[in-house]
Amino acid sequence: MTPQEMKQLAEMLQTIPGIKSIELQDVQGLAQLLRESPEIGSIEVKGWFGTGVVITRTAAPPVAAPAPQMFHHASLPGQAEARETSRGAVVAALKEIKSPMVGTFYMSPEPGAEPYVKPGSRITPGQTVCIIEAMKIMNEIEAEIAGVIREISVDDAQPVEFGQVLFRVDPHG
Repeated sequence: MTPQEMKQLAEMLQTIPGIKSIELQDVQGLAQLLRESPEIGSIEVKGWFGTGVVITRTAAPPVAAPAPQMFHHASLPGQAEARETSRGAVVAALKEIKSPMVGTFYMSPEPGAEPYVKPGSRITPGQTVCIIEAMKIMNEIEAEIAGVIREISVDDAQPVEFGQVLFRVDPHG
């Protein structure tokens, strides 16, 4: 197909009801909807011929973290500080998989089935780690990192918020 024929086809498709290009003001309207609705994690609009737009919330609202407290033992000076420092180093080394949306967390594809992952499970990018049900739609959540699951932070069938930590992963495990 020549470039001229492609241009003519594109122009003809624009006249068909229900087929149109995505306009900037449409994208701006979707972005505004995302800003006004914290329960929505992302919006995806797919068009013909593989075209589309994905708008994703990139950060959860800031939450003030409590200041860490140090505990001192009179009989063993410095030991508590060493424990706190090593625990902080371990937690800092773990990567988090967070919920991309508000919904209900499920560890397995159906009731009674084996969970997707357990503590100690090795995961790879693209591997399904859980399902979050939102508005009657089952959304498979995929790992974006490789490593070993060290902690599952949510119980099965529990509600989750956008940005809530679901798993902690040791990328070096």
